[in-house]
Amino acid sequence: MTISTTNGDAPNSPEVSTYSAYIKEELRRYDEHLRDVRGLSAGTRKDRMRIIALLLEGKFKHREVVFARMQPDDVRQFLATRLAQCQTSSNASQHAAALRSYLRYRATCGDSVAQLAAVIQNPVHWKLASLPRALKQDEIEHLLESFSTRCRWQKRSYAIIRCALDLGLRSGEIAGLKISDIDWRAGTVTLKGTKTLRQDILPLPMETGQALAEYLQHERPRSSRPSVFVMHRGDHDRGMTADDVRGVIKWAYRRIGLKHTRSHALRHAFACRLVERGSSLKEVADLLRHRSLNSTLIYAKLDTP
Repeated sequence: MTISTTNGDAPNSPEVSTYSAYIKEELRRYDEHLRDVRGLSAGTRKDRMRIIALLLEGKFKHREVVFARMQPDDVRQFLATRLAQCQTSSNASQHAAALRSYLRYRATCGDSVAQLAAVIQNPVHWKLASLPRALKQDEIEHLLESFSTRCRWQKRSYAIIRCALDLGLRSGEIAGLKISDIDWRAGTVTLKGTKTLRQDILPLPMETGQALAEYLQHERPRSSRPSVFVMHRGDHDRGMTADDVRGVIKWAYRRIGLKHTRSHALRHAFACRLVERGSSLKEVADLLRHRSLNSTLIYAKLDTP
């Protein structure tokens, strides 16, 4: 049994099947809150639920989940155990964010969480201390040119790269694209169900539109699925997931020897290119669909011509 929600996009974790029915039910309700109230992506929800599942397993095991029994020492011991396994600031931040998120959810359920929240501390992160890890121009050219050689699902991979590079789409947004979202006459693409829980209409660059058309007309297998990008194996097909998209991008990196591992490097390259061409941070924030302008401030540090 895995966690699922009504719209079918809930994060499924292999470890979840080992937990008791009590914990599964608590995670299901928490996941619905993250999706419907907080508007978080499937990937973020999966990461947070993985951490909270471990917290609940340590406290309740096969017993009913009664949140009132959770004590500050339980949270403190959980953090100490988890952080001892991986002593990095990013791991500490991830656990702190997940725990605070869960406590906020429990607060909406009427529980008292102040004492529990008091034991959660974030590691020191100097704001804007780093630069976005984007692909350089020569790396981008090498990546795009690599699709001129024969490779498996060449047109699909190339179209995915262009969506990330030309539109700044996240992996989940690429996977969520439907054929009906593309208005070929108007030259636009509509994004639905994004992290901001709003509908965005973006201009569709000519190169991106051509790449999508080439894939849809000449390589996409026949399918009743509405998704633009589909996986076809044997007699079965399905829409690609965010993990599938990330896998395609990482394989494209690896094929030409790039050291980057994150698909977000293409999104960063899109933002850097906007800044270098004179776009304001507000314009960059709008095209990246950031909830807050603070998320875009990192690009103000770029050493550009």
